[in-house]
Amino acid sequence: MAAIGLMNELEILKTVDFGVYLDGGPHGEILMPKRYVPETCQVGDTIEVFIYLDSEDRLVAVTDKPYAMVGDFAMLKVISTTPIGAFVDWGLPKDLLVPFREQQFPMEEGRSYLCFVYLDDESQRIVGSSKLDKFIDNLPVDYEEGEEVDLIIAGKTDLGYKAIIDNSHWGLLFKNEVFQPLKTGDRMKGYIKKIREDEKIDLVLQKPGYEKIDSIAQGVLDKLKAAGNFLPANDKTDPTEISKIFGISKKNFKKAIGALYKQRMITIEENGIRLAE
Repeated sequence: MAAIGLMNELEILKTVDFGVYLDGGPHGEILMPKRYVPETCQVGDTIEVFIYLDSEDRLVAVTDKPYAMVGDFAMLKVISTTPIGAFVDWGLPKDLLVPFREQQFPMEEGRSYLCFVYLDDESQRIVGSSKLDKFIDNLPVDYEEGEEVDLIIAGKTDLGYKAIIDNSHWGLLFKNEVFQPLKTGDRMKGYIKKIREDEKIDLVLQKPGYEKIDSIAQGVLDKLKAAGNFLPANDKTDPTEISKIFGISKKNFKKAIGALYKQRMITIEENGIRLAE
């Protein structure tokens, strides 16, 4: 069955002068315009396509992949504002509508916003929403402390950074535990630090516990190699400079170089650290 707003593997049923028709199952035959049709394809072949409604509300298949599909969050730039809402660029010829009722704050042309893409059940149109709370924290919390998760940075607060966990839940990165620049829309791996009694989730970017030191130590090694095997930083270096060079706290840096030194992978010199020969 063809799914609107997602990538599909569909069979080519017939060719016409202006494209090919694909088997859309209950949706019937779906046109893929000629400009998307690969030269070598023929009737009976299957092809991966994205399905959405064209400007005349007809189902159409394209080989382009949008920046975000149904069920995804993405930073999308406003191309224009109209009496019905804002249109954002999502990587397809027809821009995506974010209706006024789905805007957390009025959107402005030229600015980018973190949006959720979903299928409107009534109209079968794909639309966007910047009212993210509607689509997050609707499932039971089922994480373990220390578990690796996918994060999307959703904004800055007084405490730190709000992040979307695995497209499903809200979490918080405390600012005193973040040692790298972050901006809305950034995607990265993170870890569950703590699940509170009210099911609010605290996050960290480095792996907790002893395994964290291993991953940080590897990062120090990588930076050493990239810098020609020497960096002007050791346990006497100012914490701000360490954060600037390595993106970690001085405490974690000292643990990392201590572990590397014990394994004889680095030498600690008066002016910095050096990769051992």
